[in-house]
Amino acid sequence: MSLIDWMWEHQFLMHQCFSLPFAFLFYFLSKRGYLSLMYRYLFVSVVGCVLAILTMGVYSALLFTSAFVFILLVLSVDPSCIHIWVFGVQMSWQTFWHLLIQYREYYLHEPVDIRLFLAVSALMLLTQRITSVSMDIQEKKVVFNASTLNKINVMFLPLISYTLNFTTLLGGPLCSYSQLVSLMEGIRFNPPPNPLAVVSFKLIQVLLLGWVRYCLVYFLKRNAYDSTSSTALYGLLWVWGVGLALRIEYYTHWRISECLNNAAGLGFCENVKSDTTNWSGLSDGDFWTIEASINMSDFARRWNSTTASWLRRLVYIRCKHFQLFMTFGFSLWWHGLHLGHFVGFLTWAATVKADYYIHRYMLPKLSSKWKQLLYICLSWINTQMIVTCVVIAVELRDMSGLRLLSVTYVGLFPLFNIIVLFIFLKPAQFRLVTSKMYY
Repeated sequence: MSLIDWMWEHQFLMHQCFSLPFAFLFYFLSKRGYLSLMYRYLFVSVVGCVLAILTMGVYSALLFTSAFVFILLVLSVDPSCIHIWVFGVQMSWQTFWHLLIQYREYYLHEPVDIRLFLAVSALMLLTQRITSVSMDIQEKKVVFNASTLNKINVMFLPLISYTLNFTTLLGGPLCSYSQLVSLMEGIRFNPPPNPLAVVSFKLIQVLLLGWVRYCLVYFLKRNAYDSTSSTALYGLLWVWGVGLALRIEYYTHWRISECLNNAAGLGFCENVKSDTTNWSGLSDGDFWTIEASINMSDFARRWNSTTASWLRRLVYIRCKHFQLFMTFGFSLWWHGLHLGHFVGFLTWAATVKADYYIHRYMLPKLSSKWKQLLYICLSWINTQMIVTCVVIAVELRDMSGLRLLSVTYVGLFPLFNIIVLFIFLKPAQFRLVTSKMYY
């Protein structure tokens, strides 16, 4: 399958759209009092199980096994150790399936069932949810005591519904356990406003993003890059267009995931001061905000924001040394350990680190507004090209993405940033050595 043909697939988007009527049904039944608290938990759990079976078939057992083992660990392991156990077991289970896919793809050269890809993707999202709960339990933000162990609607159903909730089964954003419990308990007596208008508006945005992506992919197919006849500038612009099309696919999925959560009543934030409603409480990022980032550190914080917050809490805060590279290193492990993941995420980490030194050095030297404007423009172009390299390397996963970046010279942008990083690091290391000698 070629790169452009691969970009036409919309499996995840289709399944999430089919779930929207059930989200609206849950909201209106709960708001009108037709569902008790127990039945609300049962509704999201049963629909989640049915959705998993219909979309993943036999591979839905991957998710059910993880959910079952997670419940057993919560019941049997001391809260102070629960996170280590949950993290170790879940990541081992997820890594096994990632490596099995690689074995079948690269060693046996067998086509992998799309249902397996879908199941492993859902398993990655499940890893986010259950490790978030395990951290909450370890930090005593969520407490299950002896008096609640015998109450099925207090412990078991909330945990099961959180792990298998149909609104977050196939896509983000990451919703916390306390958010889901708060919605379930309060939707009948203090429901959020009718989400029909905001969901309709966001669906229009999904259609617009899909149309823009369709036009972009059509143009890229009709004007394919040829290394023998195309200029270097055209190659840069063509690959940038490919990277933008891949990113728009993410924005589309994030927006439809927001729609699904909003339709069920999740993500509502009430602004008491301005008396306005805001349904962006659960969001992985906005197209304009993310694409307007002028440096890699801003882009890293804004891109897939709930996952970035989860990685910060799970890895960055807990590491004492090499926090940035440990965080991106875990991210490549979580994504599947393909060759492209190694190149993409380590390049991302190095360029974020270089970005810190470059801006700290350059900003004090920008005296006039024209210099500042020129610097902003060049920084934005540099960020766009680096992000293009990262996205293509990660999404294509194998050597094809790396070859594309090399023949079009786009790979020179992250390479230049990494060289600058080493230039800045050498004086810092020299000062550290001399300080140890004299002090």
